[in-house]
Amino acid sequence: MLLALALGGPAMAIAQPLAPKAAAPANAADDGLNLRFANGIAAVVESKVITVDDIRRELAPILPQIRRESRNQKEFSEKLEKVQDDIVRSLVDRAVIVKEFRKDEKRKIPESYIDNAISEQLTTQFEGDRARFLAYLKSRGFTLRDYRKEVEEDIIYGYMRGQQRKSASVVSPAKVEEYYAANQAKFYEEEQIHLRLIQLNRAELSDEQLLAKTEEILAKFSAGAKFADLAKDYTQDARKAKGGDWSWQKRGDLKAAFSDPLFTLQAGQVSAPILQKEGAYLLYAEERKAAGVPPIADVREQIEVVLSQQMTREAQEKWLERLRRNAYVRLY
Repeated sequence: MLLALALGGPAMAIAQPLAPKAAAPANAADDGLNLRFANGIAAVVESKVITVDDIRRELAPILPQIRRESRNQKEFSEKLEKVQDDIVRSLVDRAVIVKEFRKDEKRKIPESYIDNAISEQLTTQFEGDRARFLAYLKSRGFTLRDYRKEVEEDIIYGYMRGQQRKSASVVSPAKVEEYYAANQAKFYEEEQIHLRLIQLNRAELSDEQLLAKTEEILAKFSAGAKFADLAKDYTQDARKAKGGDWSWQKRGDLKAAFSDPLFTLQAGQVSAPILQKEGAYLLYAEERKAAGVPPIADVREQIEVVLSQQMTREAQEKWLERLRRNAYVRLY
């Protein structure tokens, strides 16, 4: 049975080709790998040997960043060793995941998926230049057959991890309620006001002229005009088309010249004109939210995302631990 059938077709969208791995740098003296793994081997997983060159290829793109973020050689060496350990662990996990996939002999990656992945990489990573692509393979000591196998394993790895994410992502209402009750402090929100404003730019206008314009606007508001409509007509800021809508604002989001008058308003009220060097402002409190913890309905989706990610991490780690236990893994 082909994998495409097991996945129901579109689910194989998970099997996108990965970017080609960088060739090992010619001068890798400062990565310390030759000293850590004197025989050139970092690990053996079943019959697969993970070499120093495998680690070096994964490390090459991020080595400059590690160097930039390190304050001294000692810190660089410590960070480098941790990243190397993480890479070895990742390569081991990849190998045991591929082994798990291949246990079912009926489960296959269609050749067309591999062809499409290589074709896409040839286009996106090598601009369709086959000579560059073949030179890249040569720099890695790879034949095209070797590369096809690596791409196939990329697809397998993505598919298997994706299946685990799906199976672990369902969050029960009880779990959401339990998390909400235990983490009230995380959801505490300051008092907020949904702000609309009208901004009149000073240009060559005097204070008196600006105030006269704001009084004209306030008179229309008092006569029943909606503030949002007035903002569309009068405001001279970037939110004109949105009726002067600046969404929810906390006191600390605004300078005192605005927050002090705004937070004295009740919902539906407009401030007195505020004169500033750049012009005049009218602030409107569309809605208010009191400080406190929002109801669970308002944060349910947020909690579900947090719990789903947590459950996925835990489930994947348990799954990987089982795969590692059932495989021959030797670390050097």
